[in-house]
Amino acid sequence: MISPEVKKFFQRWTITTLAVAVAANVVNGIRYDDWMGLLTASLLLGILNAFLRPLLLILSLPLLVFSLGLFTFVINAFLLFLVGNILQSFRVATFGAAFWGGVVISLVSLAVNIMLGIDRVKVRRTSGRKGGSPPPSAGGGPVIDV
Repeated sequence: MISPEVKKFFQRWTITTLAVAVAANVVNGIRYDDWMGLLTASLLLGILNAFLRPLLLILSLPLLVFSLGLFTFVINAFLLFLVGNILQSFRVATFGAAFWGGVVISLVSLAVNIMLGIDRVKVRRTSGRKGGSPPPSAGGGPVIDV
């Protein structure tokens, strides 16, 4: 039996791989040699997103605030460009290609996550609950009480 954490990891890796494949086919300047190169690139991108991206977001916080969050696209492009420079079987020709590739990867990942219903946030409106007791569990995901 597969644990929920392992299942979630493989779901995210599959979605990222699909998104990177779409970006490589849509954006000029992003290429991969074979499926192993694509799988390795998406795995490395996921690892960099998990460990390096939070640090970059904290370090660039003033730019993120000033740009109203649009600097996140530059961070995503940097990470994709970095993956292209690390791996020989996956190439990103220019920073511009990395920028547009990051946009495509974000949009494809968002669309697939919405279609599959992954990581949905439930919004529930409550009326005048008194006391500090938490609401009953809605089950299965984050809940925002309004």
